[in-house]
Amino acid sequence: MSFSRHPLELLAPAKTAEIAREAILHGADAVYIGGPSFGARASAGNSIAEIAELSRFAHRFGVRIFATLNTILHDNELEAARRQAVELWEAGVDALIVQDMGLLELDLPPIALHASTQCDIRTPEKARFLAAAGFSQLVLARELNLGEIRAIRAAVPDDVALEFFIHGALCVSYSGQCYLSHALTGRSANRGDCAQLCRLPYTLQDGQGQVIAFEKHLLSLKDNNQSANLAELAAAGISSFKIEGRYKDMSYVKNITAHYRQLLDTLLETHPELARASSGRSHFGFSPAPARSFNRGATDYFVNGRQQGIAAFDAPAHIGQALGRVTRLGADWFEIDSEEALANGDGLCWLHKREVVGVQANLARREGNHWRIVPSRPLSTLPGLQPNLVIHRSRDHVWEQTLQKKSAERRIAVDMRLADTAEGLELALSDEDGNAISARITIAKEAAQNPERAESQLRDGLAKLGTSIFSARKIEIATAQAWFVPASAINALRRDGIARLEEERLAKWVRPPRHPESLPAEPYPETSLSFLANVYNQAARRFYTRHGVTLIASAFEAHEEVGEVALMTTKHCLRFSFNMCPKQARQMGIKGRVSADPLTLVCGNEKLKLQFDCRRCIMHILGRAKRHTLQNPPPSLETRSSNGEEGR
Repeated sequence: MSFSRHPLELLAPAKTAEIAREAILHGADAVYIGGPSFGARASAGNSIAEIAELSRFAHRFGVRIFATLNTILHDNELEAARRQAVELWEAGVDALIVQDMGLLELDLPPIALHASTQCDIRTPEKARFLAAAGFSQLVLARELNLGEIRAIRAAVPDDVALEFFIHGALCVSYSGQCYLSHALTGRSANRGDCAQLCRLPYTLQDGQGQVIAFEKHLLSLKDNNQSANLAELAAAGISSFKIEGRYKDMSYVKNITAHYRQLLDTLLETHPELARASSGRSHFGFSPAPARSFNRGATDYFVNGRQQGIAAFDAPAHIGQALGRVTRLGADWFEIDSEEALANGDGLCWLHKREVVGVQANLARREGNHWRIVPSRPLSTLPGLQPNLVIHRSRDHVWEQTLQKKSAERRIAVDMRLADTAEGLELALSDEDGNAISARITIAKEAAQNPERAESQLRDGLAKLGTSIFSARKIEIATAQAWFVPASAINALRRDGIARLEEERLAKWVRPPRHPESLPAEPYPETSLSFLANVYNQAARRFYTRHGVTLIASAFEAHEEVGEVALMTTKHCLRFSFNMCPKQARQMGIKGRVSADPLTLVCGNEKLKLQFDCRRCIMHILGRAKRHTLQNPPPSLETRSSNGEEGR
């Protein structure tokens, strides 16, 4: 197996700086987090002061902080976005994740730029262009397979890293190519305000109005889980392994980060040619288990090619782990035959008529081979509860309690050498990255009456690194003889040395430089752009014009597209899901022409036509913007919504 030349980076999400710190302690090599505004998760913002503190905490471990500035910007927002970029740079942020090419035309600080997944990077040509335009890391489309990733890796320079989502919620649309929310509600996914219409139930009808599927969650996908594909992804050229979830809670980030930290550590141990992307080792007080965190079921999506079962048609919510079946019902209790241990406070749920019914277990007690559950609501209010019903656990109370406490620590290995000086003692420290300092103390040296005990006490005193970020790997006592040193003196020497080493690590931290733009300017792969390019300001127009584009349509949010257009472009194909794909028919030996007849999605009074590009295996959802959407005024800083969708 041949691997990328970049260190393998585990990239974790953070809604808040507090969650970001826990992600670092649980093994993240980098964290992405929203600044005060302009992030693709509008309600996951953080102050500049919080991000500055986080950056200092992260850099001690060699962990990088990426700030999201990845919405498309209106002209009246460009200057505010530029100022925020400057503030983030001054706060110590290592890179900006951006979507809007207009930012590259502004006077930005020399901060590294990463091309967001919103840039819709799925071809070698697009990737090569973005690398030439000055991006040092590219977040690839989630729909790619291993062969397509390899082709992109071969097309971009070695010093440009490829990033790929390995876990979490999946947007059914190609990222940056979904306008359904904006068209129908006025809330733009490209501006961090998606209404998540893809999670609603839809009825699928054929050209004659016949129902193929009734009120199913036809656009709701299972959650991404690439646990089994990390080595293959690394061999294909991925070096940054990204966890989705800037809206997820603390326990989710702890659990999922720890899970992938263990998997990547195993990969690093078995492939010594691979390198870590940060310092220190994380130690966990729990056993990571992705199935215990919020999920809609698992899929590895298209990494290993198109396959059935990527969608969660029955429910868009987390129903959790299947526990067992209902065996008996009492007046205020029911029993289930679960082999799993249950606890008071567990959340239990089941499916009933396409809906998830949930209830808390006020009391969970073992009764022989069964568990007796006293629910938080009367049984008469729990629809569908009957014998033989499968019960799931959507919240594991004991598990949640474990993750609410301290659940990990991260330590950097350090070697210590204590030696004599003319005035006292010197402690030399060097860490696993080669950073080295020394600290001295003036003290009158007195020969120890019990040399062996004195040396043992010195070692113990030096090893007490407490709440610092270090752990002692090697301690050498190199004094001329065993001295009696008061515990207070050795403690002060150790504290001084550790503080100096932390400052040395921060002083030596170097942020990656901006990837240089190729000169002359690299031509864009196309000379004309439709609304799908999301050009929403004059700076973005200048960017594309400078790169050879002659015809540039405005972004959908500019409300110039009043007719029927593709409101969503997706690789998830409903014809394939319901065995109606012409390619499937040929593979099955069905003779004659099987056409991709139009299908329609119905949700309430809304009808959306489906159009199939069978050559490229792509489905388009067609529609037009509602009148109230077209009448919305242009955005301003004052009118930006505080709503958003799942973490990107």
